[in-house]
Amino acid sequence: MKRITKILLAILSGLLMTFGWPEHGFPLLLFVGLVPLLLVEHEQWKNRKENSWFGIFGYAYLAFLVWNALTTYWIYGSTLVGAIAAIVLNTLFMSIVFTAFHVTHRNMTGGKGSYLALIGYWMSFEYLHLRWDLNWPWLNLGHGFAAYNQWIQWYEYTGVFGGTLWILLVNFLIFFILRDVAEKSISKRLLWFRSALTIFLVAVPIVVSLIMYRNYVEKPSPVDIVVVQPNVDPYNEQYELGPSVILDRMLTLARSKADSNTQFIVCPESALQEYVWEDRFEQSQSLRSLRQFNRQYRQLAFVTGISTRKLFEDGEPLSLTARKFKDADKYYDSYNTALFVNHDSTYQKYHKSRLTPGVEKMPYPKLFKFLENYAIDLGGTVGSLGTDNERKPFIVNDSLRIAPCICYESAYGEFMNGFVRNGANLIFVITNDGWWGNTPGHRQHLLFSSIRAIETRRSIARSANTGISCFINQRGDIQQRTGYWTPAAIRQQINANDKLTFYVRYGDYLGRIGLLVAGLMALLTVSFGIRNRSAMLKGH
Repeated sequence: MKRITKILLAILSGLLMTFGWPEHGFPLLLFVGLVPLLLVEHEQWKNRKENSWFGIFGYAYLAFLVWNALTTYWIYGSTLVGAIAAIVLNTLFMSIVFTAFHVTHRNMTGGKGSYLALIGYWMSFEYLHLRWDLNWPWLNLGHGFAAYNQWIQWYEYTGVFGGTLWILLVNFLIFFILRDVAEKSISKRLLWFRSALTIFLVAVPIVVSLIMYRNYVEKPSPVDIVVVQPNVDPYNEQYELGPSVILDRMLTLARSKADSNTQFIVCPESALQEYVWEDRFEQSQSLRSLRQFNRQYRQLAFVTGISTRKLFEDGEPLSLTARKFKDADKYYDSYNTALFVNHDSTYQKYHKSRLTPGVEKMPYPKLFKFLENYAIDLGGTVGSLGTDNERKPFIVNDSLRIAPCICYESAYGEFMNGFVRNGANLIFVITNDGWWGNTPGHRQHLLFSSIRAIETRRSIARSANTGISCFINQRGDIQQRTGYWTPAAIRQQINANDKLTFYVRYGDYLGRIGLLVAGLMALLTVSFGIRNRSAMLKGH
């Protein structure tokens, strides 16, 4: 195989993955997206005496660069530096994973068992990529079916890792067929068997899911909610208009839908443009206005985004994100906060805990705290924000608790499970998606909420400032989807649910199994490598 052919195959892999990705991609392409790259890897393995183990890295990097760049280029709308960093680093991590698989393949001399390494390594990568400070879950393979919620109802048992495993297995089966046909090393009977197995593996999960979708019936437990989409331009209005102007805009929209039966009004992330000290909520003009609005309705509560600060008392242990006042020997933390303002004027708060790297958090603050002042400025608080250690739902009464999900957090399955295990039976997603402009970014972000609804079987009310607001039922269907960059208020009753799904109970267990497989394959790689080296030395 000529070098140009390998390059074209690598590019083809990247394009197939791109054209399979939501919102407008067709996910069946994901089942063949890795096949061209696997063919390149096989060619490198066959000619391993002429090719170094590192030779596959360049082809892998090219394939994953095409995929990353064409699916997440929209990050540049908020920050060009952030877009370059996300694309370059995520491509690097994926390429390292694929290169590690190639090393295992070489050391195990091409046995089919060596292909388990790619499953283990890739699923371990996705699992760890959700949990370290450089987290970026956007291109986890299981998210690729987000626009086809009727195909993935079984995610309530597996989460997105089930989708990742599904994609990898089908890619392998198709690759084995093409490889063996090209090398004329497969009988017709075996070819028919593998072809049937591949069709079975693709079709059965879809058919099972369609049956689950059709038969799933929500238990009636209605909650009456108004979602507000104020459409405040995050670049030209959000931090320039006065807080009262923005609040009046939201309350006017809310008033157009609310009545005495409304239980919640949900407003987006950073909706209240006041920095409020958490021990001085009563002094906030915005919060006084909200309380006054609430008193017009008998049972109304507000959930809204706000930036808050906490002052550390003398002698109180400081967090890693604590900031020092410039003119005093005092420290404080800043938070991206979801605030619950009850009809009786009591407050509950939750601090966003999955922070956007480089924007809201400096990765590994113990090492890089000195770089905080250079964090990307999107118009709000700059530098690392404080977080909550626990997923704390808002307690409404004995039978109703709300999971407050802020923006980026809706891309994390097991993270959201924490709210549900702590009693949440509804999810409110509050976000501000206007940073990226009218690009696939805000639409992909919306679709991830459909997956969270299926995984947890929780209804969702989603308020996006300049993105897309909606309601999502427990099957992941998007309802009353608003237009992009359009002020809107929508109202609907959605059902609360107390039952815990298998995935909520056990989380990313497939990812943890992937870690075990990866560890085993890494040990076998080292063992076979030592054996092969010893054999070579004896041969000389």
